[in-house]
Amino acid sequence: MKTTTFLTFVNEQCGKTEEAMAFYTSIFPNSEIKTIIKYQEGEAAGTPDLVKYGEFTINGVPYRISENSYNHAWSITPGVSLFLDCHSEDEIDNFFEQLSQDGQIMIPLDNYGSDNYGFGKKFGWCADKFGVSWQLNLME
Repeated sequence: MKTTTFLTFVNEQCGKTEEAMAFYTSIFPNSEIKTIIKYQEGEAAGTPDLVKYGEFTINGVPYRISENSYNHAWSITPGVSLFLDCHSEDEIDNFFEQLSQDGQIMIPLDNYGSDNYGFGKKFGWCADKFGVSWQLNLME
């Protein structure tokens, strides 16, 4: 068995899937868009300009993504986030700056010393401009 993160863009995120894939693959090394399948004309839940199914990688890790125009009672939540272990100050600072731009900072990027949540010496939590939540951690 294998698990893969699947992002669903609905409501205010609908129509931004291709932009999100391009954004993520431009930030992280060893990343690429693998597949984009669009809705067919007249197909339920979408129009030909929307992504029915997509696959991309972030640093070699596969992700799946989709969007649809149904009126859902839910959206992306920060209760589930992508956790990123970084190996240098420059790396964490750069990723946090890019990911938080036009998004929301939930926990500012900071050095936490002995109060470090138990997993790193620098940590920050943000949602990007698409609403996807990211926790960034500088490994010890």
